[in-house]
Amino acid sequence: MRLPNPYRPEAATVSLRLGALQAALDWAAAAKVAAPWVQAVRQNPPPFWAMESLLKEYPISSAEGLALMRLAEALLRVPDAETAIALTADQLGRADFDAAGDKTLARLSSTAIAMSKHFLPDGEGSSGIFAKLGARSVVAATLRAVQLLGRQFVLGQTIGEAMGEAVSARKKIKQLRFSYDMLGEGARTDADALRYLASYQEAIKAIATQANATGACEVNDGISIKLSALHPRYEDAHLERVLAELVPRVWGLCEQAAKANINLTIDAEEVDRLELSLEVFEALAALVAQHYPRWTGFGLAMQAYQTRALELIEHITSLARKYSIRFMCRLVKGAYWDAEIKRAQEQGLPHYPVFTHKHHTDVSYLACAHALLAAPDAIYPQFATHNAATIAAILQMASRPGLSVAGPSQGANTPSGGSDPQSGGAWGPRFELQRLHGMGEGVYREVLKNPLIACRVYAPVGAHKDLLAYLVRRLLENGANSSFVHQLADESVGMEELLISPLRLEPDPSLPLPLELFGSERKNSAGLDLTVATMRAPLLAAYQSTPVPPVAEFDAKNAAAALAASASSYQMWSKTPVEQRAAALRATADAMEAQLPYFCALLVKEAFKTWGDAVSEVREAVDFLRYYANEAQRIMAPVAMPGPTGESNELRLIARGPWVCISPWNFPLAIFAGQVAAALVTGNTVLAKPAEQTPAVAAEAVKLFHAAGVPEGALQLLHGPGETVGAALVAAPGVAGVVFTGSTQVAKIINRALAAKDGPIVPLIAETGGINAMVVDSTALPEQVSDAVVQSAFRSAGQRCSALRLLCVHSEIADHVIAMIQGAAQELVAGDPALLATDVGPVIDAEAYQGINGHIQRLKSEAKVLVAPADTAQSASKGIANLIAPHAFEVGSIADMRNEIFGPVLHIVRWNGDPADVIAQINALGYGLTIGIQTRIDSRAQALARAAHVGNVYINRNQIGAVVGVQPFGGEGLSGTGPKAGGPHYLYRFCAEQTITVNTTAAGGNAALLASMH
Repeated sequence: MRLPNPYRPEAATVSLRLGALQAALDWAAAAKVAAPWVQAVRQNPPPFWAMESLLKEYPISSAEGLALMRLAEALLRVPDAETAIALTADQLGRADFDAAGDKTLARLSSTAIAMSKHFLPDGEGSSGIFAKLGARSVVAATLRAVQLLGRQFVLGQTIGEAMGEAVSARKKIKQLRFSYDMLGEGARTDADALRYLASYQEAIKAIATQANATGACEVNDGISIKLSALHPRYEDAHLERVLAELVPRVWGLCEQAAKANINLTIDAEEVDRLELSLEVFEALAALVAQHYPRWTGFGLAMQAYQTRALELIEHITSLARKYSIRFMCRLVKGAYWDAEIKRAQEQGLPHYPVFTHKHHTDVSYLACAHALLAAPDAIYPQFATHNAATIAAILQMASRPGLSVAGPSQGANTPSGGSDPQSGGAWGPRFELQRLHGMGEGVYREVLKNPLIACRVYAPVGAHKDLLAYLVRRLLENGANSSFVHQLADESVGMEELLISPLRLEPDPSLPLPLELFGSERKNSAGLDLTVATMRAPLLAAYQSTPVPPVAEFDAKNAAAALAASASSYQMWSKTPVEQRAAALRATADAMEAQLPYFCALLVKEAFKTWGDAVSEVREAVDFLRYYANEAQRIMAPVAMPGPTGESNELRLIARGPWVCISPWNFPLAIFAGQVAAALVTGNTVLAKPAEQTPAVAAEAVKLFHAAGVPEGALQLLHGPGETVGAALVAAPGVAGVVFTGSTQVAKIINRALAAKDGPIVPLIAETGGINAMVVDSTALPEQVSDAVVQSAFRSAGQRCSALRLLCVHSEIADHVIAMIQGAAQELVAGDPALLATDVGPVIDAEAYQGINGHIQRLKSEAKVLVAPADTAQSASKGIANLIAPHAFEVGSIADMRNEIFGPVLHIVRWNGDPADVIAQINALGYGLTIGIQTRIDSRAQALARAAHVGNVYINRNQIGAVVGVQPFGGEGLSGTGPKAGGPHYLYRFCAEQTITVNTTAAGGNAALLASMH
């Protein structure tokens, strides 16, 4: 490991930075310097369309501000007029620009409200030609407003246009330099990566033509590049491929920049890519040292909000000295904060990899700035900030002895030749400030009145429709209520509050830790980050040392005896207090969590899970155990019912008896544990029949239940074929209930068998498959759609009940979206699930392989092939049985979906017209498990969700990975009976209800009533 584990206590990490920083910085003096800048900005505010003014007029937290941002994010990329009208009506119709004070937008808003009656999905009536003409006028005006907004984000739509704007800006402020950023999103396909590479090459060529070739590299314009834009699998698991394919691409750009003596900065990525970025960076640094040792324009961006930002600077400094290079280092606060927080919560990590208090990030930023300034031989610091107080603090630290704003730089690698006309120094400035185009102009107008201070503008370049989606997400962070930019525009925030010192420590995070996500209700299951070597090491070690233990088959002839033992144990177990039963589940959960590496290894070996899927499944099993433990204690507490005086009425839930639990191979631990836990904790006993392909995982889980105090008679594992063992258990007299997860066909067989039995009517809880669809309209962001589709259709080799089978994409964007999905699917690695780089492992067995392959061969003759690798050859070449790589086909209509293909096979259909018709066609298939909806029209999303006869609706995300207690899972129609697993109603089905009425007056009258008489 180059850097420490990022998941460490926040307070301890901040505390280490505070001591040295407090000695190096006089905050009161810095605030005194910043105050006149703030006052000047407030007295001479930027023009209306400047970002600070927009944030003041329409805060992000307001309906108006959010409407503007949502329109900016989506409207320009909507190709069809009807959808553009619906989007505009949806967003402007929910805002009140009249109250906000803008007359133009107020007129648009009021018109949009009238439009919504005609164009929104749940509107009534039809639109006439005049209404349509009026609507188009409103959309045209809104488009113009969004384009004006886009100019605040994007310097130019081409590199030539951007450079022209830069020339104009420099005529007003001589100290400006520019770093051009050519795009926002990462590549999903190799074709995307090559297109972005060409864009970078063209930009460097243009910048080089304009550059002052005789000047120092620091004073020339440069370019910022995003590594994830240059490789479609820029992920830690693909390190070897990235080094082999990406490094040569980036080195070509570096050579271009070095020859022209302009700077090239590698932008920062997410936390889980930092180690990978350092590998690439060092490989490039070695090449720079070898071929262009005097080039000082190579560098990278660093995010202060990361808990290991200071260690990153120490590492980069050591690299600079190792290779005798002076790096340009851009220090930023960070741009993925919300995504990092969500990821840590979803993965159940021990701490957050970023600071949760804004002022802790400010502390980290200042500590990092101090460290950068302290290494002039190794680092040329570039401080990207819009915070006036931070700027003043940096100037103060830089003016300390040995550190000056301008003057001769130190170190053997300082560039010679040329001078900075702004500083007057022979060697150029010691550092520079940076801001984002469209942000912080008012503050920098004041700061740059000092001619010795240089500022570089980070300038996005590209078509508005492509870049606005990315940049709006960045604005949402800069425009947060706690940000300096937002508070600067809010004159109700006093100077003292605005410039308050960040040099203080909060002992606790501002958010619950990921493991405390559910508060006192229950502990979140602990997970790990597979990109951190020390966290994944126990898994890989367990894989090497863990054999798959054999499990003896149960003789179906002994079903009656097993049931008798279960019924006998029921007499005791059902009388065990629910608190004790719940404690057994919690103890099982703790033991399973402690043995996560062992169970993950078993899942990889026996069920062919990839490591990511294995970790998720163990965590899901743990969540089921803890959730059902809490739910049982909640619902099984007696409930007093109202009634007449002299009588008590109490409703309680009681167990039913022995349950047969039949679980599938696709989730052999999570679903198995969930079924068993639900039956046991409600006082029932269990005859558990695991899938015949995956008995070992179930057997090991049963050992944990028994060790936690569940009697062996109360939980019996009966392994064997469904046709014999499963059938015998279902048919046995005395079974109180059956819970089954599997195919619709088998569920019907079980249902008929139960209905044919004499005796009581036996409840069946069945969760089956589905022809799960995703509906994509033309407002959806293609990159997000591609990610969601690839994850939903191909993760777990398509062997999830919730997996995406049918993609319905609007015809206006279908070609682009399909091409992106094709390219992304082709980048997936199908192979050995034990390898970290594998995305798609083999299907469960030869029978499944043959069935899926038969469907594929039929589709090849009946449908248009979109993705179809040579499965048989690929399987043979890798020596892995039953391996099927991802496939995709375009079919003619939704009705062509005849049945579910339980594997990595996606069907795509184009649609246009009314999206409600699409939902109606999906409903007509009869399944009802999951559906995805991708749209930026909020009212449309809600209307389609209400119309869909499905159990789980996922809007603008993937449609797999339901979390226990968060997204209760289960469907209707051909997809199951309900109630939903992992939800608040599930345990009721395992119980019978009993009311106990006591006549309290039977023994001498109603004492309580008599005592109340006066």
